[in-house]
Amino acid sequence: MNAKKVRVRFAPSPTGPLHMGGVRTALFNYLFAKKHGGDFLLRIEDTDQTRYVPGAEDYILEALQWCGLNPVEGPGIGGEFGPYRQSERKAMYRQYAEQLVESGHAYYAFDTSEDLSRLRTEAEAKKEVFSYDLHTRGQLNNSLTLSAEKVQQQIASGEPYIIRFKMPENTDVVEKDLIRGEVKFNTNQLDDKVLFKADGMPTYHLANVVDDHLMQITHVIRGEEWLPSMPLHILLYEAFGWGENRPQFAHLPLILKPTGKGKLSKRDGDKMGFPVFPLQWTDPKSGDVARGYREDGYFPEAFVNLLALLGWNAGTEQEFFSMDELIQEFSLERVVKAGARFDPEKAKWFNRHYFQQKDDAELAEAFKPMLKEKGVEVSNETILKVVGLVKERCEFVADLWEQGNYFFVAPESYDEKTVKKKWKADTPGKLQEIIQLFKDVEVWEADSIKEQFSDFMNDKGWGFGMVMVPVRLALVGTSAGADLFDICEIIGKNETIQRIERAIETL
Repeated sequence: MNAKKVRVRFAPSPTGPLHMGGVRTALFNYLFAKKHGGDFLLRIEDTDQTRYVPGAEDYILEALQWCGLNPVEGPGIGGEFGPYRQSERKAMYRQYAEQLVESGHAYYAFDTSEDLSRLRTEAEAKKEVFSYDLHTRGQLNNSLTLSAEKVQQQIASGEPYIIRFKMPENTDVVEKDLIRGEVKFNTNQLDDKVLFKADGMPTYHLANVVDDHLMQITHVIRGEEWLPSMPLHILLYEAFGWGENRPQFAHLPLILKPTGKGKLSKRDGDKMGFPVFPLQWTDPKSGDVARGYREDGYFPEAFVNLLALLGWNAGTEQEFFSMDELIQEFSLERVVKAGARFDPEKAKWFNRHYFQQKDDAELAEAFKPMLKEKGVEVSNETILKVVGLVKERCEFVADLWEQGNYFFVAPESYDEKTVKKKWKADTPGKLQEIIQLFKDVEVWEADSIKEQFSDFMNDKGWGFGMVMVPVRLALVGTSAGADLFDICEIIGKNETIQRIERAIETL
Protein backbone atom coordinates (compact mmCIF):
# COMPACT_ATOMS: atom_id res chain seq x y z
CA MET A 1 0.00 0.00 0.00
CA ASN A 2 1.35 3.43 -0.89
CA ALA A 3 2.15 5.63 2.10
CA LYS A 4 0.53 8.64 0.42
CA LYS A 5 -3.18 9.33 0.67
CA VAL A 6 -5.35 6.95 -1.35
CA ARG A 7 -7.02 8.66 -4.30
CA VAL A 8 -9.22 6.74 -6.73
CA ARG A 9 -11.48 7.79 -9.58
CA PHE A 10 -14.52 6.57 -11.43
CA ALA A 11 -14.14 7.76 -15.00
CA PRO A 12 -17.14 6.89 -17.20
CA SER A 13 -17.80 8.11 -20.74
CA PRO A 14 -21.15 9.92 -21.30
CA THR A 15 -22.15 7.68 -24.20
CA GLY A 16 -25.46 6.40 -22.79
CA PRO A 17 -26.89 4.99 -19.56
CA LEU A 18 -24.56 3.64 -16.91
CA HIS A 19 -24.56 -0.18 -16.91
CA MET A 20 -24.76 -1.91 -13.53
CA GLY A 21 -21.20 -3.13 -14.17
CA GLY A 22 -20.11 0.50 -14.25
CA VAL A 23 -21.94 1.18 -10.99
CA ARG A 24 -20.13 -1.78 -9.41
CA THR A 25 -16.80 -0.29 -10.55
CA ALA A 26 -17.78 3.00 -8.92
CA LEU A 27 -18.86 1.13 -5.77
CA PHE A 28 -15.58 -0.77 -5.41
CA ASN A 29 -13.60 2.45 -5.93
CA TYR A 30 -15.76 4.21 -3.34
CA LEU A 31 -15.42 1.39 -0.79
CA PHE A 32 -11.66 1.20 -1.27
CA ALA A 33 -11.27 4.97 -0.81
CA LYS A 34 -13.47 5.06 2.30
CA LYS A 35 -11.77 2.00 3.81
CA HIS A 36 -8.38 3.71 3.57
CA GLY A 37 -9.51 7.24 4.48
CA GLY A 38 -8.95 8.38 0.90
CA ASP A 39 -10.70 10.38 -1.81
CA PHE A 40 -13.21 9.17 -4.39
CA LEU A 41 -13.28 11.31 -7.55
CA LEU A 42 -15.60 11.44 -10.54
CA ARG A 43 -14.08 12.31 -13.92
CA ILE A 44 -16.11 12.45 -17.11
CA GLU A 45 -14.09 11.06 -20.03
CA ASP A 46 -15.76 12.76 -22.99
CA THR A 47 -12.87 12.91 -25.42
CA ASP A 48 -14.82 10.97 -28.04
CA GLN A 49 -17.28 13.68 -29.03
CA THR A 50 -18.78 11.53 -31.81
CA ARG A 51 -20.21 9.15 -29.21
CA TYR A 52 -21.39 11.81 -26.75
CA VAL A 53 -25.07 11.36 -25.79
CA PRO A 54 -27.04 14.31 -24.35
CA GLY A 55 -28.28 13.63 -20.82
CA ALA A 56 -25.78 10.83 -20.16
CA GLU A 57 -23.61 12.85 -17.78
CA ASP A 58 -26.61 13.95 -15.70
CA TYR A 59 -27.74 10.32 -15.64
CA ILE A 60 -24.34 9.19 -14.30
CA LEU A 61 -24.41 11.82 -11.55
CA GLU A 62 -27.99 10.96 -10.54
CA ALA A 63 -27.26 7.21 -10.52
CA LEU A 64 -24.24 7.64 -8.23
CA GLN A 65 -26.24 9.90 -5.94
CA TRP A 66 -29.11 7.37 -5.76
CA CYS A 67 -26.63 4.66 -4.76
CA GLY A 68 -25.02 6.88 -2.12
CA LEU A 69 -21.68 6.94 -3.95
CA ASN A 70 -20.93 10.62 -3.57
CA PRO A 71 -17.58 11.83 -4.98
CA VAL A 72 -15.58 14.45 -3.09
CA GLU A 73 -14.34 15.93 -6.37
CA GLY A 74 -15.92 16.06 -9.80
CA PRO A 75 -18.10 18.02 -12.24
CA GLY A 76 -20.43 20.34 -10.35
CA ILE A 77 -18.58 19.54 -7.11
CA GLY A 78 -15.21 21.16 -7.77
CA GLY A 79 -11.82 20.32 -6.33
CA GLU A 80 -8.24 21.51 -6.67
CA PHE A 81 -7.45 19.13 -9.55
CA GLY A 82 -10.22 20.25 -11.92
CA PRO A 83 -11.69 20.67 -14.38
CA TYR A 84 -13.11 17.15 -14.21
CA ARG A 85 -14.48 16.86 -17.75
CA GLN A 86 -11.78 15.90 -20.21
CA SER A 87 -13.33 18.08 -22.92
CA GLU A 88 -12.58 21.07 -20.66
CA ARG A 89 -8.96 19.95 -20.28
CA LYS A 90 -8.50 19.69 -24.06
CA ALA A 91 -5.85 22.41 -24.41
CA MET A 92 -3.31 20.68 -22.16
CA TYR A 93 -3.18 17.25 -23.81
CA ARG A 94 -1.40 18.33 -27.00
CA GLN A 95 1.70 19.43 -25.08
CA TYR A 96 2.00 15.98 -23.49
CA ALA A 97 1.58 14.25 -26.86
CA GLU A 98 4.26 16.54 -28.38
CA GLN A 99 6.53 15.85 -25.42
CA LEU A 100 6.41 12.13 -26.26
CA VAL A 101 7.25 12.84 -29.92
CA GLU A 102 10.25 14.94 -28.85
CA SER A 103 11.51 12.21 -26.50
CA GLY A 104 11.17 9.57 -29.25
CA HIS A 105 8.32 7.68 -27.58
CA ALA A 106 5.72 8.73 -30.14
CA TYR A 107 5.53 9.84 -33.77
CA TYR A 108 3.37 11.70 -36.26
CA ALA A 109 1.36 9.56 -38.68
CA PHE A 110 -0.12 11.02 -41.88
CA ASP A 111 -1.81 7.89 -43.23
CA THR A 112 -5.36 8.62 -44.36
CA SER A 113 -8.31 6.48 -43.28
CA GLU A 114 -8.54 5.35 -46.93
CA ASP A 115 -4.91 4.18 -46.83
CA LEU A 116 -5.48 2.17 -43.66
CA SER A 117 -8.76 0.75 -44.93
CA ARG A 118 -6.99 -0.46 -48.10
CA LEU A 119 -4.22 -2.11 -46.04
CA ARG A 120 -6.81 -3.89 -43.88
CA THR A 121 -8.67 -5.15 -46.96
CA GLU A 122 -5.43 -6.41 -48.52
CA ALA A 123 -4.53 -8.21 -45.30
CA GLU A 124 -7.99 -9.79 -45.09
CA ALA A 125 -7.62 -11.10 -48.65
CA LYS A 126 -4.49 -12.94 -47.45
CA LYS A 127 -6.39 -14.11 -44.33
CA GLU A 128 -4.18 -11.89 -42.18
CA VAL A 129 -4.92 -9.00 -39.83
CA PHE A 130 -3.34 -5.61 -40.46
CA SER A 131 -1.91 -3.91 -37.40
CA TYR A 132 -0.11 -0.56 -37.21
CA ASP A 133 2.85 -1.71 -35.16
CA LEU A 134 6.61 -2.15 -34.98
CA HIS A 135 6.41 -4.65 -37.87
CA THR A 136 4.62 -2.31 -40.31
CA ARG A 137 5.34 1.29 -39.25
CA GLY A 138 8.62 1.38 -41.20
CA GLN A 139 6.71 1.13 -44.51
CA LEU A 140 3.98 3.67 -43.69
CA ASN A 141 3.46 7.42 -44.00
CA ASN A 142 4.81 8.73 -40.70
CA SER A 143 7.61 10.74 -39.14
CA LEU A 144 9.69 7.57 -38.69
CA THR A 145 9.93 7.10 -42.47
CA LEU A 146 9.84 10.75 -43.63
CA SER A 147 12.61 13.32 -43.31
CA ALA A 148 12.26 15.92 -40.52
CA GLU A 149 11.95 18.59 -43.21
CA LYS A 150 9.13 16.74 -44.96
CA VAL A 151 7.32 16.21 -41.66
CA GLN A 152 7.44 19.90 -40.78
CA GLN A 153 6.37 20.82 -44.31
CA GLN A 154 3.30 18.55 -44.11
CA ILE A 155 2.31 19.84 -40.66
CA ALA A 156 2.78 23.47 -41.77
CA SER A 157 0.61 22.91 -44.85
CA GLY A 158 -2.25 21.78 -42.61
CA GLU A 159 -2.16 18.13 -43.59
CA PRO A 160 -4.13 16.10 -41.00
CA TYR A 161 -2.08 13.88 -38.73
CA ILE A 162 -2.37 11.81 -35.58
CA ILE A 163 0.20 10.97 -32.94
CA ARG A 164 0.90 7.30 -32.25
CA PHE A 165 2.83 5.69 -29.40
CA LYS A 166 6.05 4.03 -30.55
CA MET A 167 5.83 0.59 -28.95
CA PRO A 168 9.33 -0.62 -28.00
CA GLU A 169 10.58 -3.86 -29.54
CA ASN A 170 10.48 -7.19 -27.70
CA THR A 171 10.07 -5.78 -24.21
CA ASP A 172 8.28 -7.63 -21.42
CA VAL A 173 5.92 -5.46 -19.42
CA VAL A 174 5.34 -7.17 -16.08
CA GLU A 175 2.90 -5.82 -13.51
CA LYS A 176 1.42 -7.08 -10.25
CA ASP A 177 -2.31 -6.56 -10.60
CA LEU A 178 -3.89 -6.23 -7.14
CA ILE A 179 -6.59 -8.77 -8.08
CA ARG A 180 -4.95 -10.99 -10.71
CA GLY A 181 -1.40 -11.19 -9.43
CA GLU A 182 1.48 -11.01 -11.90
CA VAL A 183 0.43 -10.13 -15.45
CA LYS A 184 2.94 -10.20 -18.32
CA PHE A 185 2.79 -8.74 -21.84
CA ASN A 186 5.35 -8.68 -24.65
CA THR A 187 5.42 -5.52 -26.76
CA ASN A 188 5.91 -7.48 -30.00
CA GLN A 189 2.22 -8.41 -29.74
CA LEU A 190 1.04 -4.83 -29.15
CA ASP A 191 0.18 -2.17 -31.74
CA ASP A 192 1.12 1.51 -31.86
CA LYS A 193 -2.02 3.02 -30.33
CA VAL A 194 -3.24 6.46 -31.33
CA LEU A 195 -2.62 8.97 -28.53
CA PHE A 196 -3.79 12.18 -30.18
CA LYS A 197 -6.43 12.46 -32.90
CA ALA A 198 -6.61 14.70 -35.97
CA ASP A 199 -9.54 16.59 -34.40
CA GLY A 200 -7.28 17.91 -31.65
CA MET A 201 -8.63 15.58 -28.96
CA PRO A 202 -6.59 12.99 -27.07
CA THR A 203 -7.62 9.35 -27.07
CA TYR A 204 -8.63 7.59 -23.88
CA HIS A 205 -5.10 6.24 -23.40
CA LEU A 206 -3.27 9.57 -23.32
CA ALA A 207 -5.93 11.55 -21.44
CA ASN A 208 -6.40 8.78 -18.91
CA VAL A 209 -2.72 8.53 -18.00
CA VAL A 210 -2.13 12.30 -17.96
CA ASP A 211 -5.19 12.97 -15.83
CA ASP A 212 -4.50 10.14 -13.40
CA HIS A 213 -1.00 11.54 -12.91
CA LEU A 214 -2.08 15.17 -12.52
CA MET A 215 -4.96 14.22 -10.20
CA GLN A 216 -2.53 12.14 -8.07
CA ILE A 217 -4.51 8.92 -8.47
CA THR A 218 -2.91 6.15 -6.42
CA HIS A 219 -5.01 3.16 -7.52
CA VAL A 220 -6.75 2.48 -10.84
CA ILE A 221 -9.64 0.09 -10.15
CA ARG A 222 -11.51 -0.70 -13.38
CA GLY A 223 -13.16 -3.48 -15.37
CA GLU A 224 -11.14 -6.35 -16.83
CA GLU A 225 -11.95 -5.15 -20.38
CA TRP A 226 -9.20 -2.55 -19.77
CA LEU A 227 -6.57 -5.16 -18.90
CA PRO A 228 -5.13 -5.21 -22.47
CA SER A 229 -4.56 -1.44 -22.17
CA MET A 230 -2.47 -1.76 -19.01
CA PRO A 231 0.94 -2.36 -20.71
CA LEU A 232 0.50 0.76 -22.87
CA HIS A 233 -0.47 2.82 -19.83
CA ILE A 234 2.53 1.56 -17.85
CA LEU A 235 4.84 2.36 -20.78
CA LEU A 236 3.31 5.85 -21.02
CA TYR A 237 4.05 6.48 -17.35
CA GLU A 238 7.63 5.38 -17.96
CA ALA A 239 7.92 7.51 -21.12
CA PHE A 240 6.78 10.60 -19.23
CA GLY A 241 9.24 9.88 -16.42
CA TRP A 242 6.40 9.27 -13.96
CA GLY A 243 7.14 5.59 -13.35
CA GLU A 244 7.96 5.94 -9.65
CA ASN A 245 4.69 7.67 -8.85
CA ARG A 246 2.35 5.72 -11.09
CA PRO A 247 -0.78 4.13 -9.64
CA GLN A 248 -1.30 0.47 -8.85
CA PHE A 249 -3.78 -1.41 -11.03
CA ALA A 250 -6.69 -3.67 -10.15
CA HIS A 251 -8.93 -5.17 -12.85
CA LEU A 252 -12.39 -6.28 -11.73
CA PRO A 253 -14.07 -9.44 -13.08
CA LEU A 254 -16.92 -9.23 -15.57
CA ILE A 255 -20.55 -9.45 -14.52
CA LEU A 256 -21.86 -12.46 -16.44
CA LYS A 257 -25.27 -13.35 -17.86
CA PRO A 258 -27.58 -15.43 -15.62
CA THR A 259 -26.54 -18.46 -17.69
CA GLY A 260 -22.93 -17.75 -16.72
CA LYS A 261 -21.77 -17.53 -20.35
CA GLY A 262 -20.73 -14.10 -21.62
CA LYS A 263 -20.96 -10.54 -20.35
CA LEU A 264 -24.31 -9.32 -19.03
CA SER A 265 -26.00 -7.05 -21.59
CA LYS A 266 -29.16 -4.99 -21.96
CA ARG A 267 -30.43 -7.63 -24.38
CA ASP A 268 -30.24 -10.25 -21.60
CA GLY A 269 -32.33 -8.02 -19.36
CA ASP A 270 -34.89 -7.35 -22.09
CA LYS A 271 -35.16 -11.05 -22.88
CA MET A 272 -35.36 -12.28 -19.29
CA GLY A 273 -37.33 -9.39 -17.79
CA PHE A 274 -34.93 -7.50 -15.51
CA PRO A 275 -33.13 -4.13 -15.71
CA VAL A 276 -29.38 -3.75 -16.26
CA PHE A 277 -29.29 -0.01 -15.54
CA PRO A 278 -29.61 1.67 -12.11
CA LEU A 279 -32.17 4.22 -13.33
CA GLN A 280 -34.67 4.27 -16.17
CA TRP A 281 -33.18 5.64 -19.39
CA THR A 282 -34.96 7.27 -22.31
CA ASP A 283 -32.90 7.28 -25.50
CA PRO A 284 -32.81 10.92 -26.71
CA LYS A 285 -32.81 9.84 -30.38
CA SER A 286 -35.21 6.92 -30.57
CA GLY A 287 -37.31 7.63 -27.48
CA ASP A 288 -36.89 3.98 -26.43
CA VAL A 289 -37.19 3.50 -22.67
CA ALA A 290 -34.91 1.08 -20.81
CA ARG A 291 -35.91 -0.12 -17.36
CA GLY A 292 -34.06 0.94 -14.22
CA TYR A 293 -33.71 -0.67 -10.79
CA ARG A 294 -35.02 2.47 -9.09
CA GLU A 295 -38.18 2.63 -11.20
CA ASP A 296 -38.69 -1.13 -10.88
CA GLY A 297 -39.03 -0.58 -7.14
CA TYR A 298 -35.62 -1.65 -5.84
CA PHE A 299 -34.22 0.14 -2.83
CA PRO A 300 -30.76 1.65 -3.38
CA GLU A 301 -29.35 -0.27 -0.40
CA ALA A 302 -30.56 -3.57 -1.92
CA PHE A 303 -29.05 -2.66 -5.31
CA VAL A 304 -25.71 -1.72 -3.72
CA ASN A 305 -25.69 -4.88 -1.60
CA LEU A 306 -26.29 -7.18 -4.59
CA LEU A 307 -23.60 -5.38 -6.63
CA ALA A 308 -21.06 -5.66 -3.82
CA LEU A 309 -21.38 -9.45 -3.82
CA LEU A 310 -20.86 -9.74 -7.58
CA GLY A 311 -17.17 -10.59 -7.54
CA TRP A 312 -16.41 -9.89 -3.87
CA ASN A 313 -17.17 -11.62 -0.59
CA ALA A 314 -16.22 -10.96 3.00
CA GLY A 315 -15.02 -14.52 3.54
CA THR A 316 -17.94 -15.17 5.93
CA GLU A 317 -21.54 -16.39 5.60
CA GLN A 318 -22.84 -12.80 5.88
CA GLU A 319 -24.82 -11.63 2.85
CA PHE A 320 -26.55 -8.45 4.04
CA PHE A 321 -24.30 -5.44 4.45
CA SER A 322 -24.99 -1.80 5.19
CA MET A 323 -22.73 0.69 3.42
CA ASP A 324 -20.72 1.17 6.63
CA GLU A 325 -20.26 -2.59 6.94
CA LEU A 326 -19.15 -2.84 3.31
CA ILE A 327 -16.58 -0.10 3.87
CA GLN A 328 -15.28 -1.88 6.96
CA GLU A 329 -15.07 -5.32 5.33
CA PHE A 330 -14.01 -4.45 1.77
CA SER A 331 -10.60 -5.41 0.40
CA LEU A 332 -9.30 -5.96 -3.12
CA GLU A 333 -7.69 -9.21 -1.92
CA ARG A 334 -11.18 -10.71 -1.64
CA VAL A 335 -12.23 -9.71 -5.16
CA VAL A 336 -12.21 -12.80 -7.38
CA LYS A 337 -10.64 -13.08 -10.84
CA ALA A 338 -13.41 -15.14 -12.44
CA GLY A 339 -16.57 -13.55 -13.81
CA ALA A 340 -19.50 -13.16 -11.42
CA ARG A 341 -22.84 -14.59 -12.57
CA PHE A 342 -25.81 -12.28 -12.07
CA ASP A 343 -28.94 -13.89 -10.65
CA PRO A 344 -32.09 -11.76 -11.09
CA GLU A 345 -33.94 -13.85 -8.48
CA LYS A 346 -31.21 -13.11 -5.94
CA ALA A 347 -31.69 -9.41 -6.71
CA LYS A 348 -35.37 -9.72 -5.71
CA TRP A 349 -34.33 -11.66 -2.61
CA PHE A 350 -32.10 -8.77 -1.54
CA ASN A 351 -34.91 -6.29 -2.10
CA ARG A 352 -37.31 -8.41 -0.07
CA HIS A 353 -34.88 -8.34 2.87
CA TYR A 354 -34.58 -4.55 2.82
CA PHE A 355 -38.32 -4.19 2.26
CA GLN A 356 -39.07 -6.23 5.37
CA GLN A 357 -36.52 -4.25 7.40
CA LYS A 358 -38.28 -0.93 6.75
CA ASP A 359 -40.85 0.31 9.23
CA ASP A 360 -44.49 0.49 8.19
CA ALA A 361 -44.57 4.30 8.20
CA GLU A 362 -41.75 4.53 5.63
CA LEU A 363 -43.43 1.95 3.39
CA ALA A 364 -46.78 3.74 3.75
CA GLU A 365 -45.17 6.98 2.52
CA ALA A 366 -43.69 5.13 -0.46
CA PHE A 367 -47.09 3.56 -1.17
CA LYS A 368 -49.04 6.85 -1.17
CA PRO A 369 -48.10 8.01 -4.71
CA MET A 370 -49.35 4.71 -6.13
CA LEU A 371 -52.69 5.05 -4.32
CA LYS A 372 -53.02 8.64 -5.54
CA GLU A 373 -52.32 7.51 -9.09
CA LYS A 374 -55.15 4.98 -8.80
CA GLY A 375 -57.55 7.60 -7.46
CA VAL A 376 -57.71 6.09 -3.98
CA GLU A 377 -58.26 8.53 -1.11
CA VAL A 378 -57.98 7.06 2.37
CA SER A 379 -56.54 8.16 5.70
CA ASN A 380 -52.87 7.74 6.61
CA GLU A 381 -54.02 5.50 9.45
CA THR A 382 -55.72 3.13 6.99
CA ILE A 383 -52.66 2.97 4.71
CA LEU A 384 -50.48 2.22 7.71
CA LYS A 385 -52.79 -0.61 8.85
CA VAL A 386 -52.90 -2.15 5.37
CA VAL A 387 -49.11 -2.04 5.03
CA GLY A 388 -48.75 -3.79 8.39
CA LEU A 389 -51.13 -6.54 7.31
CA VAL A 390 -49.71 -7.36 3.87
CA LYS A 391 -45.99 -6.40 3.93
CA GLU A 392 -44.86 -9.95 4.84
CA ARG A 393 -45.92 -11.16 1.40
CA CYS A 394 -44.16 -8.32 -0.46
CA GLU A 395 -40.77 -7.70 -2.09
CA PHE A 396 -41.51 -4.29 -3.63
CA VAL A 397 -43.70 -1.29 -2.83
CA ALA A 398 -45.79 -2.16 -5.91
CA ASP A 399 -46.58 -5.51 -4.27
CA LEU A 400 -48.49 -3.65 -1.55
CA TRP A 401 -51.15 -2.88 -4.14
CA GLU A 402 -51.08 -6.36 -5.58
CA GLN A 403 -51.43 -7.93 -2.13
CA GLY A 404 -53.80 -5.38 -0.62
CA ASN A 405 -55.83 -3.71 -3.38
CA TYR A 406 -59.06 -5.23 -1.97
CA PHE A 407 -58.76 -2.91 1.03
CA PHE A 408 -59.35 0.02 -1.32
CA VAL A 409 -61.51 -1.33 -4.16
CA ALA A 410 -64.18 -4.03 -4.27
CA PRO A 411 -63.38 -7.12 -6.34
CA GLU A 412 -64.65 -7.02 -9.91
CA SER A 413 -64.44 -10.78 -10.38
CA TYR A 414 -64.25 -13.92 -8.26
CA ASP A 415 -61.73 -16.75 -8.40
CA GLU A 416 -63.38 -19.54 -10.42
CA LYS A 417 -61.72 -22.45 -8.61
CA THR A 418 -62.78 -21.15 -5.21
CA VAL A 419 -66.35 -20.52 -6.44
CA LYS A 420 -66.58 -24.04 -7.86
CA LYS A 421 -65.22 -25.62 -4.70
CA LYS A 422 -66.77 -23.50 -1.92
CA TRP A 423 -69.86 -21.72 -3.28
CA LYS A 424 -72.69 -24.20 -2.64
CA ALA A 425 -76.45 -24.02 -3.25
CA ASP A 426 -77.09 -23.02 0.37
CA THR A 427 -74.26 -20.43 0.51
CA PRO A 428 -76.43 -17.38 -0.42
CA GLY A 429 -78.90 -18.21 2.40
CA LYS A 430 -76.11 -18.56 4.94
CA LEU A 431 -74.51 -15.26 3.81
CA GLN A 432 -77.86 -13.46 4.22
CA GLU A 433 -77.80 -14.51 7.86
CA ILE A 434 -74.17 -13.30 8.16
CA ILE A 435 -75.27 -9.94 6.71
CA GLN A 436 -77.92 -9.67 9.43
CA LEU A 437 -75.32 -10.61 12.04
CA PHE A 438 -72.95 -7.89 10.78
CA LYS A 439 -75.75 -5.31 10.81
CA ASP A 440 -76.25 -6.04 14.51
CA VAL A 441 -72.55 -5.65 15.44
CA GLU A 442 -72.28 -2.36 17.34
CA VAL A 443 -68.50 -2.07 17.85
CA TRP A 444 -67.00 -2.50 14.37
CA GLU A 445 -63.54 -3.67 15.34
CA ALA A 446 -61.80 -6.88 14.32
CA ASP A 447 -61.86 -8.52 17.78
CA SER A 448 -65.51 -7.66 18.41
CA ILE A 449 -66.59 -8.84 14.93
CA LYS A 450 -64.65 -12.07 15.34
CA GLU A 451 -66.14 -12.79 18.77
CA GLN A 452 -69.74 -12.32 17.62
CA PHE A 453 -69.11 -14.24 14.40
CA SER A 454 -67.65 -17.17 16.34
CA ASP A 455 -70.55 -17.24 18.80
CA PHE A 456 -73.00 -17.16 15.90
CA MET A 457 -71.25 -20.02 14.06
CA ASN A 458 -71.13 -22.16 17.19
CA ASP A 459 -74.82 -21.56 17.86
CA LYS A 460 -75.64 -22.59 14.30
CA GLY A 461 -73.28 -25.56 14.37
CA TRP A 462 -71.82 -24.49 11.01
CA GLY A 463 -68.27 -25.36 9.98
CA PHE A 464 -66.15 -22.22 9.85
CA GLY A 465 -64.72 -23.08 6.40
CA MET A 466 -68.23 -23.45 5.06
CA VAL A 467 -68.91 -19.74 5.64
CA MET A 468 -65.56 -17.98 6.07
CA VAL A 469 -64.26 -18.86 2.59
CA PRO A 470 -67.38 -17.53 0.82
CA VAL A 471 -67.23 -14.34 2.97
CA ARG A 472 -63.57 -13.89 2.07
CA LEU A 473 -64.40 -14.54 -1.58
CA ALA A 474 -67.04 -11.79 -1.42
CA LEU A 475 -64.66 -9.29 0.21
CA VAL A 476 -61.41 -10.11 -1.61
CA GLY A 477 -62.36 -11.98 -4.81
CA THR A 478 -60.10 -14.93 -3.91
CA SER A 479 -59.53 -17.31 -1.01
CA ALA A 480 -56.27 -15.52 -0.06
CA GLY A 481 -55.61 -12.29 1.82
CA ALA A 482 -55.14 -10.84 5.27
CA ASP A 483 -57.09 -11.82 8.39
CA LEU A 484 -60.79 -11.75 7.49
CA PHE A 485 -61.87 -9.65 10.48
CA ASP A 486 -59.06 -7.12 9.93
CA ILE A 487 -60.39 -6.72 6.38
CA CYS A 488 -63.91 -6.16 7.71
CA GLU A 489 -62.73 -3.51 10.17
CA ILE A 490 -60.66 -1.59 7.63
CA ILE A 491 -63.15 -1.50 4.76
CA GLY A 492 -65.97 -0.66 7.18
CA LYS A 493 -69.39 -2.12 8.02
CA ASN A 494 -71.30 -0.72 5.03
CA GLU A 495 -68.69 -1.79 2.48
CA THR A 496 -68.46 -5.26 4.03
CA ILE A 497 -72.21 -5.79 3.77
CA GLN A 498 -72.38 -4.32 0.24
CA ARG A 499 -69.64 -6.64 -1.02
CA ILE A 500 -71.37 -9.71 0.40
CA GLU A 501 -74.67 -8.60 -1.17
CA ARG A 502 -72.94 -8.08 -4.53
CA ALA A 503 -71.41 -11.56 -4.38
CA ILE A 504 -74.82 -13.11 -3.67
CA GLU A 505 -76.31 -11.28 -6.67
CA THR A 506 -73.38 -12.10 -8.98
CA LEU A 507 -72.76 -15.72 -8.05
